This record gives sequence, structure tokens and C-alpha cells, in this order.
Amino acid sequence: MTHTVSAPDGVMAARVAGAAKVYGAGDAAVHALDGVTVGFPAGRFTAIMGPSGSGKSTLMHCAAGLDTLSAGAAFIGETELGSLGDRQLTLLRRERIGFVFQSFNLVPTLTVAENITLPIDLAGGRPDTEWVDALIDVVGLGDRLAHRPSELSGGQQQRVAVARALAGRPDVVFADEPTGNLDSRSGGEVLDLLGRAVREMGRTVVMVTHDPGAAAHADEVVFLADGRLVDRMAGPTAATVLDRMKSLDGRPAGAGTSPAGGASA
Repeated sequence: MTHTVSAPDGVMAARVAGAAKVYGAGDAAVHALDGVTVGFPAGRFTAIMGPSGSGKSTLMHCAAGLDTLSAGAAFIGETELGSLGDRQLTLLRRERIGFVFQSFNLVPTLTVAENITLPIDLAGGRPDTEWVDALIDVVGLGDRLAHRPSELSGGQQQRVAVARALAGRPDVVFADEPTGNLDSRSGGEVLDLLGRAVREMGRTVVMVTHDPGAAAHADEVVFLADGRLVDRMAGPTAATVLDRMKSLDGRPAGAGTSPAGGASA
């Protein structure tokens, strides 16, 4: 596959500015996000990390338009999500965002091929056959297209989910603990696939993970603690990420981690 030129430096596929998210009110209020400003560069793979309860999943859900901010703004490209009505937001998510979740979320009655093109079919569009064929080649499931999800391993199901997220050529793919239900080998394959989507297909990936080994696949890691952005790290390794995480949550080395993501965040 030919390499796709990445976006110019400084172009953000997604970003939040002054992002705050409060659950509850009064003494019971929980500040899940507390004034976070961060951008996710186009054509790059960014991981979001932090201790349990740091706000990393909340940040991703608000940046992706799955949840609304209490204050501040979230953007996909130059489109401010808070300015959109429900229907406009649904269309934007369908046309410009891809999602990969820990639980795969495949439709059990559909084949692999049908699951991959499902978002495009629901939108009434026509899949770009050349692009979808290239995706199927990259995820290595050409001999499984007529199978149903129950006939696939967990790793294969998640590769289908990644292909589905990429099928409509979204501006950005958000992945929430995509290796959380996988063994280390399958998790590694999915992470390699997300990396190839960025390097070879020019896509943008933003991934929430609790696992330093998974974060090491990213170009950059952003760290949250207590709902605030506390650090950024370019060129991460599992060791440097684990070191930074230990300083954030005070746990002993290796606590709650696995080679490709097994424990909960």
C-alpha cells in the first residue's frame, strides 16, 4: 500500500479547549474534567493515560461527541460540537469519526464483510471498494469475510471492529481500551494495525489505555490526573510510560498492567 502523506504540522483532527465535565451537584459534584485544553494532531497516533478516575475516558467521550461538556468546547477539525443539534452531531459522528471499543460491538447476525461496511450502509452511502479491499488486506481477514463474529477469535473480532471504524475514511478514530479484552498476542496485533492505519493510510488515532505497553505504540502520550492534563510524552516506551504512571498514581511498578492490556482502567 502506498504511504499517505500526513497532515501539515499543527493541524488538529480533534481538540478540546477549557474542557470541564461535572457529574452531580453541590457537595456530591464530581469534576471528571477540570479545564483541560489539548489537541490531537492529524495523521498521528495519540494515547491518553492516567490513573483510574483521572478522566481519560470522559475526555475521549467528550472529544468524540459521545458526551457533552459542562463548560469549554470540543472540536472535530474546525467544527465545534456544542454548536450542533442532535441530528447534526449524529451525522458528524457517522461521517467523520470512527470508534473502537473494548467490547468489539459487532452485529452478531452480520458477516465480517457486512460488519465492516455497516456504518456506510446505515448512512445510505456506497463503500469505496478499493479502500475497503485495502483495509481487508491490512487486517488480514480476507478468508473470513463470510464468517459471523461468533466464528472468530477475540483478536479477529477486534480487527473487524478496527476495519469498520476506518471503512468510511473518518477524520479521526477514537479507541477506548481496544486491547482490554484480548490476550497479549492479539492485543499486539490490534495495536500494530492501529499504527499501520496512521503510518500507511494517513489516519488519526486517539486511544485511551491503562497499559504502558499499549501506549508505547503511540507517537505521543498525554497524561491526565484528577481531571487535569499533567504531562505529554513524545516517543514513548513502555518503561518511560510506566515510570510516569508510577509517579501519578503511587502504585508499585507493574501494578494493574499487562503486556497488551488485560486489567481494567
